[in-house]
Amino acid sequence: MASTEAANDPQTERTFRSLVPARMDRLPWSRFHWLVVIALGVTWILDGLEIQIASTVADKLTEEGTLGLSAQQVTLSASVYLFGEVVGALWFGRMADRLGRRKLFLITLTLYLVASGLTGFSFTFYEFLLFRFLAGMGIGGEYAAIHSAIDELIPSHYRGRVDLAISGTYWGGAALASAAQIVFLNPDFFSDNIGWRLGFFLGPLIGLAIWPLRRHIPESPRWMMTHGQEVEAERTVDDIEARVRASGKEVTPVPESEASEVRPHPPVTYRQIAQIMLKQYPSRTILGFALMTTQSFLYNAIFFTYALVLGTFYDVDSGTIPYFFFPFAIGNLIGPLVLGPFFDTVGRRKMICGTYVTSGILLAITGYLFYADVLTAVTQTILWCIIFFIASAAASSGYLTVSEIFPLELRSQAIAFFFAISQFFGGVIAPSLFGALIGEGESRGPLFGGYLLGAGLMIVGGLVALFLGVDAERKSLESIAKPLGVVKTRVADAATGDGGSPSPRPADGA
Repeated sequence: MASTEAANDPQTERTFRSLVPARMDRLPWSRFHWLVVIALGVTWILDGLEIQIASTVADKLTEEGTLGLSAQQVTLSASVYLFGEVVGALWFGRMADRLGRRKLFLITLTLYLVASGLTGFSFTFYEFLLFRFLAGMGIGGEYAAIHSAIDELIPSHYRGRVDLAISGTYWGGAALASAAQIVFLNPDFFSDNIGWRLGFFLGPLIGLAIWPLRRHIPESPRWMMTHGQEVEAERTVDDIEARVRASGKEVTPVPESEASEVRPHPPVTYRQIAQIMLKQYPSRTILGFALMTTQSFLYNAIFFTYALVLGTFYDVDSGTIPYFFFPFAIGNLIGPLVLGPFFDTVGRRKMICGTYVTSGILLAITGYLFYADVLTAVTQTILWCIIFFIASAAASSGYLTVSEIFPLELRSQAIAFFFAISQFFGGVIAPSLFGALIGEGESRGPLFGGYLLGAGLMIVGGLVALFLGVDAERKSLESIAKPLGVVKTRVADAATGDGGSPSPRPADGA
């Protein structure tokens, strides 16, 4: 790598040329990339596991033989977990941008492992509350750190499908938790005060199995490149290329014309973040807000109340509800796997708009059929499976979008910001609103109105993507949003209009 020094050689004035982004993007898919997917993608499985376990043991925790909590205390513990996720995302997201991706995704996994394990040893409400908050912090921090690392380590041609597939594994975790709880909460196998505790050990066991793999994930070379660690960045890419060659894949040379000119950038301040998001990229900020809040509202509204709907309007016994949940979870799991590749080929804008609008229309139709009282518990579940097969890809694309449309130096913080906003709208407002609309089940009209609201929001999100979406498919992260520390993007990007000093229109994304 060639380097040139500024007159006084301060760290932030020194410039150098780097092939790191181009070398990472031209890599063929290999065992190394599978390692990244498995070791980092487990976060979504753990969150789905945690949410579903907490949901299924809620009723058990109100019994005298367990913690003897009130219904309000159980609800509060769920809110505290979500609040912990928000705090963790915001705090660890900032640290991941300042200290590096690898340090943080090791710290956040450790925090989750310890806190979730200790939850199973809780003997008072306040202990339970504290450990749920800390476990939530770990998972929230994971979201910010691992999405940044995944996007920066996965080649541009595969980034969309990989992000969507990983996000969809949330439902694999939820399905696993539901199956495990059928055994753990069965009094023929475990006593009441033992079974509920075992569920909270399941996540830490998975995390411990993944821990050795995470130790083999390197720091993001892109992050090192923009933080003045150019030698370490090149050495890391050398090691990754050696791993790829060892797996039998060919690694083609990268011409010098692909190099970017880089000047290390100091950590961004909150004021700079506000300026970048509101002044430099206002339409991208609107896009991220629209996608994340609308999908979160829909998902949390349906997911946290589906059991109430089945029990209140279809007289489904609480003991059989897990059997209705399985197909719902499986539909959510396979949706991103099937549709994900099209986000890299057909394109982000078309697929995001299509999945958001289609799922919104299907929800409105299903809502009307529910209102007309022509559905059964089985047909209602089938329609939900169809809707969320599509909506799961839509929701995952929201996370994909906010993780790739802002500069590298604030990528984790941008993910954390939109995650926090979506958790407020989806995790706090939506379940409470839909719970009130369900009421005692006297009328289907209010809930039908709620379904129309959720459908309308998804359609709005899709239309925002149509007009403000970023055509990020198969493009390098540096050409989508030039890092603050990059003086000049690689020549190849500039030649195709994807990089260099952007014009006012491309700079804001559409």
